[in-house]
Amino acid sequence: MSDPHVIVVGGGIGGLASALELSAAGVRVTLLERAETVGGKLHQRMVDGVGIDSGPTVFTMRWVFDGLFAQAGHRLEDELTIRPLQILARHAWDRSETLDLYADRHQSALAVARFAGAREADGFLEFCEQASAAYRVLEKAAIRSQRPTLLSMHQDLGLRGFAALWGVGPFQSLWQSLSRYFKDPRLHQLFSRYATYCGSSPLQAPATLMLIADVEMQGVWAIAGGMTALAQTLEKLIRQHGGDVRTHADVAEILMRDGRACGVQLHDGETLTADAVVFNGDVAALRQGVVKLSDPDAARKAFGPPRDDLRQRSLSALTLSIHARSTGFPLTYHNLFFPRDYAPEFEAIFNRQQLPNTPTVYVCAQDRQDDQAFSGHAERLLLLINAPASGDRHAFNPSETHACIDAATSLMNRCGLTLHNDPKSTVITTPTSFHQRFPATGGALYGPATHGWMSVFSRHGASSPIPGLYLAGGSVHPGPGVPMAALSGRLAAATLMGHLGLIRRSGRVVISGGMSMH
Repeated sequence: MSDPHVIVVGGGIGGLASALELSAAGVRVTLLERAETVGGKLHQRMVDGVGIDSGPTVFTMRWVFDGLFAQAGHRLEDELTIRPLQILARHAWDRSETLDLYADRHQSALAVARFAGAREADGFLEFCEQASAAYRVLEKAAIRSQRPTLLSMHQDLGLRGFAALWGVGPFQSLWQSLSRYFKDPRLHQLFSRYATYCGSSPLQAPATLMLIADVEMQGVWAIAGGMTALAQTLEKLIRQHGGDVRTHADVAEILMRDGRACGVQLHDGETLTADAVVFNGDVAALRQGVVKLSDPDAARKAFGPPRDDLRQRSLSALTLSIHARSTGFPLTYHNLFFPRDYAPEFEAIFNRQQLPNTPTVYVCAQDRQDDQAFSGHAERLLLLINAPASGDRHAFNPSETHACIDAATSLMNRCGLTLHNDPKSTVITTPTSFHQRFPATGGALYGPATHGWMSVFSRHGASSPIPGLYLAGGSVHPGPGVPMAALSGRLAAATLMGHLGLIRRSGRVVISGGMSMH
């Protein structure tokens, strides 16, 4: 096929990664983004004339982006200024109960020993070993590869891999599994938070999500200019490789001919033809017809009927983007403030579809780094509170949002943190707002919830059931989060190029291996 043309729908991180991989390989690419800027969930809110990262704030799994940039002929460090964080996160329950976790696990173990005793430090190190084992066995079998199946997992893992995975307790919830390592309820609570990185409840998420602890210990970085600088850099490189990036381009319909995706139609009536389409959006938008397929029967067969079970959706969020002074608590870049009892938060969100009465509060202090001195002037802060993804049917009125914010403020005050903000220096975003930005989601920020051990097999893969239509983004395999969404985009590009005959594949597509140009 000479000069194939691929349309990428959606300029989130998955779409950007896919478009860069394709354009660098010589494919003619048109990326269409309905918003004013690319980035998707990577976005900033302007407060007092200052841009505050108000979406994802954690940059991990650097190897994903090193590989993406290298595949396109660039080096990450030449395009972005990033700095490693020595303090992964600071955690607090009150003024006298704080715990830092470090990039160096042995430094973390010493901190845990001071916080909760030698027995808990030993449990922490045992947990780290198990998390590392989980990551090692699942990296190629699940994270880097096309959508896994029970058969492919059996083939990829082998007897030794299965034995290692069995040691994790894959049929247990993360919450259940942590009791093997921690007796202190605060540590049990802290390490169960990794489920929320996938938008899930630790009471229902599989124990294998402990591998996220290992991901963090492999490195957490801060990007100069914020996470949106990553999206802007990818857009720049796509253009350098001849790709066309169009914003304010709202796709209404994916066109089909002879059972195959062949282009798109925009809401303004413009039609663009293509040899293939990469859809980087929540699969729910295709299932519910927010983005239509010109063959409705094919859409129903491929993606099933619309679903109405809110419990299947991942977490949304109530966020506050703040530009103000803070006093009392020594913030670092990533901070978490915990209530005493964790379970009610997730019961409220997933079972009652309500904002929690006793929320956990995440604070990203974007002008801080580790324990460096800070002058005390107004700073950029993002506060995030977990919320139900019911923004398509519930308005989240000011009385309930402010009650939740008041509870969060009381918790931070108990831990010694005072924020000197007012309405002029604060922008509040609710699940309703997120639903408006990401239609068909209800505000869910991570696709479907990762609940139960079979959840790894439940997401769509890069190759959709419709020929010529490929899928990327946090709602498809390998899952949510910035590096995972980027991997989904790379998998979509590799799978697509294999189907177009532009690359040779040795078996299933596996990123950083398994394919070669010819």
